[in-house]
Amino acid sequence: MLVLAAAAAYALSFAPAGEIAIDAGESYGFSSLIPALVTLVLVFFTRDVVSSLFLGILSAGFVVRDANLIDRFLLPSIGTESFALILVVYLWALGGMIGLWTRTGGAQHFAEWAGRKIVRGPRTARLFAWLVGIVFHQGGTISTILAGTTVRPVTDREKVSHEELTYIVDSTASPIATVIPLNAWPLYVAGLVAGTTPFFATEQEAVTFFFRSVPFNFYGVFAVLMTLLFALDVLPVIGRRMRAARERARETGQLNRPDSDPIAAEELSQLRIPTGYRTGLADFAVPLVVLIGTALTGVVRPLSAAISAGDLEIFLSGIDVPIAEAFGLAILSAIVLALVKGMALAEVVEGFVDGCKGVTIGALVLALAVTLGDISGLLGTANFIVDVTSDLFSPVLLPATLMLICMGVAFSIGSSWGTYAVVFPIAMPLAFAILPDATYVSLCFGAVLGGAVFGDQCSPISDTTILTSLACGADVMDHVLTQIPLALAAAGMGAIVSTGIAFLLV
Repeated sequence: MLVLAAAAAYALSFAPAGEIAIDAGESYGFSSLIPALVTLVLVFFTRDVVSSLFLGILSAGFVVRDANLIDRFLLPSIGTESFALILVVYLWALGGMIGLWTRTGGAQHFAEWAGRKIVRGPRTARLFAWLVGIVFHQGGTISTILAGTTVRPVTDREKVSHEELTYIVDSTASPIATVIPLNAWPLYVAGLVAGTTPFFATEQEAVTFFFRSVPFNFYGVFAVLMTLLFALDVLPVIGRRMRAARERARETGQLNRPDSDPIAAEELSQLRIPTGYRTGLADFAVPLVVLIGTALTGVVRPLSAAISAGDLEIFLSGIDVPIAEAFGLAILSAIVLALVKGMALAEVVEGFVDGCKGVTIGALVLALAVTLGDISGLLGTANFIVDVTSDLFSPVLLPATLMLICMGVAFSIGSSWGTYAVVFPIAMPLAFAILPDATYVSLCFGAVLGGAVFGDQCSPISDTTILTSLACGADVMDHVLTQIPLALAAAGMGAIVSTGIAFLLV
C-alpha cells in the first residue's frame, strides 16, 4: 500500500488540474469508483454527456460528504493554466480558425482540390484521413484536432460518416504516438520508471527501453493496422453500429445519425463567403502551414542538436512544442490573408466569433470532464482498481492482466498519462520480480503502454474522445459506441499474442 500511495502522489504531480482539497489520509475504497461509474452508466443509457458528467460530479459530493461542489471541485479544476490553455488554444483558436474558413471558403476549396488530386471516393478519403493521422503522430488533443479539421472537408464531400471519421482520427492519435514515439511520451514514461528496475536505472536507459518495447505494444500496433484495413474497406467485421453508419452515409448522405447530438455547431460548417471574395487554396494552406511549421520548431531544434552531438537524449529532453504560439500565429495569418484579399474587417471578426460560439458546448463538456478526472484521481480511483486486482497476477497472465487493468483504469478516469503515472511504478518492479528477463519486462511494458491508450481512446470522458468528436462534427456517444468493438478486437489480439509470448518465456 505504501507503493500505491507513492504512485498516487506521483500521478497527482503530473495532473493538469487544480488542487482539490481532499483528506489524503482518508481511504475511499469502492466509493472512489462511484463518480466515474455514475457517469459511465448514465452516459451509456442516456447518451447525454453533459448531464451524465454533472451527475457524476454531484455523486462525488456524497462520497466526500461536501455539497459545495463548485468551490471544492469545479473551480479548482478549471481555474488552472492547463485548462485555460485547452480552452483558449484548442477550443477558441480551433473554433475561430474554422469560423474563418467558413468565411473564406478555404476548407471547402481544399476539399475540392483534394478530391481532384488525391481522393477518388470514400475509400481513398478514409485512407487520406489515416495518412494525415500518421503524419500528426504527436498524440493526444493536438493530433486529433489537426487531423480532424484537415480531413473533415474531404471525407464529408465523399459521404464518409462522422462515426467512421472519428474512429480513424482517434485511432491514429494516441496509438500511433506510442508506435512512432518521436514525441514527449518516452521522456514522460522514463520519469515514471527510472530506477524501478536494473534495466532502467537512469532516465536515459528508460527512454532506450521505451523504444525497445515498441514492438511489444501490441494494442498500439494492431490498432493502427486495423484502422488502415478499416480505411481500405478490407476489414471483415466492423460492428453493427459502424456498418449501419457507413450504409446510412453512402445511401442517404446523412453523415450523423438522424437523432444524434453532434457537439460541433452549425457555425463551424455553414459557409457564408462574402460576395466578391475569391477563395483559393492559400486560405486553407497558409494558416495550416503556419500552425504546423511553428509547432515543428520545438522538434527541429533539439533534433538538430541531437544529430550534431550524437545523443538521442538531447532530442527527447529538448522537445518543447510552442502550441499556443502556433495556434495564435495561424489565426493571425488567416486574418491577415483574408484582409489582404479584400474581406472587410467586420466579416473577419464575425467569422472568428461565430467559430468560437460553435465550440461552446465542447468547452462545457470538457470542463466537466476535467473536473471528474481530477475527482477520480484524488479519490484514488486508479489506485483502488490496481489494488483489488493485485491477486490476479501470474507469470504467464501478467502482461494481459496489466493490459486489462490499464484499460479499466484509463477508461474510468479518461487519461492514459494519469494511468501510466499510477501503474508503471508498480508494474515494472513486479514484472522484474517475477522474471528478471528484458524481453519479459518489455512485454509487460508494452502491455501498460497499449492498455492505457485503449482506455483513453474509448472513454467518453476522455479529452481526446471529446475533442475528436468536436473536430469531426460527431456525437460523442455515437463515436464511443461505434469505436469500442474495433478497439476491443485490437486489444483482444494484443492480449492473446502477449500471453503466448509470456508462455514461451516463462
